[in-house]
Amino acid sequence: MGVTVREKTKGSGEWWVFVRANGVRHSAKAGPKSLAKQLAGQIERKILLGDYETPLPPAIPFAELAAHWIGAVVPARCKASTAREYRAILANYILPEFGPLSPSEITRAMIRDFLLRQTRSRSTVGHMKAVISGVLNEALERDLIQVNPALQLQRLFPRQKRQREAVAPLTADELRHFLATAKESFPGDYPLLLFLARTGARIGEALALEWGDINWPGSYATIERSVNRGEISTPKSGHSRRVDLSPQLIEALAPLKGKGLVFRDQVGGLVNPENWRKRNFARIVGASGIRRFRIHDLRHTYATLRINKGDNIADVSNQLGHHSVAFTLNIYYHWLPGGNKSEVSGLDSL
Repeated sequence: MGVTVREKTKGSGEWWVFVRANGVRHSAKAGPKSLAKQLAGQIERKILLGDYETPLPPAIPFAELAAHWIGAVVPARCKASTAREYRAILANYILPEFGPLSPSEITRAMIRDFLLRQTRSRSTVGHMKAVISGVLNEALERDLIQVNPALQLQRLFPRQKRQREAVAPLTADELRHFLATAKESFPGDYPLLLFLARTGARIGEALALEWGDINWPGSYATIERSVNRGEISTPKSGHSRRVDLSPQLIEALAPLKGKGLVFRDQVGGLVNPENWRKRNFARIVGASGIRRFRIHDLRHTYATLRINKGDNIADVSNQLGHHSVAFTLNIYYHWLPGGNKSEVSGLDSL
């Protein structure tokens, strides 16, 4: 139990009294600090005498809190694509289950049972939990509940070991042949493919690149943004990075120099990554005659070719935008110089 006095918003001049009593937490606006202290003293005396009656929190339904959370909190903290996914999950799954209830009626067992009933992917169920928890955090902020019952449910969904991404890079000869095919037969797509192959950038990052992001004297570009589901947002890592441009890439880009986006569609607008991958990229791969591979494999090719020739692994990691060198090593360990079977076989001669 306890009574404290403070400003909810520092410097606002509006003082509040916060009370924890009889297992309930609530607050009341008191005005000036002097009045807040006076009210706090009165409440403390009543608590000591056993005469204090805890007011019931207002019965605000989950749906009302959810409307504020998805409309104000989520857009301020999440990417547009995440906000869109949360909005769909809220409307289709969460509100039909919890919408009419007040936050104080929602228990940990109810949330657990709801999540265990779901047949969607593990990722989607995780997002459902995040949405419920986000709305209940809003209730917590308003002193409508004491704890968020959606927290500490991780033990119900044990962490699964993340599967290592399959890495199938091109060889140097395959890449050379592929780029030659693009340059000769698909010149409009060649600069984009060369950019992907020489920088290791993601397709969304390349398509969001603007001419102003290129430093010509320094021969580098700054990755500031990425295309995701038709919208431009921050890169996957959440922060910008610099990628070096090879002389061959500079030579290919220089004649195209202009304003706005570097790689544009036929009408000068934003290229749709999915459409370009399915149409242009698939057609070029087919024309090259080499094995089928994904557009993301150009990123793996950039990394493996650099690592295999002994380039600094930290620089490769930074250029790729990985959060750590250890993460890069975990993916590309087998392409480190010397990491081959002949070294192990050499043990037989000892």
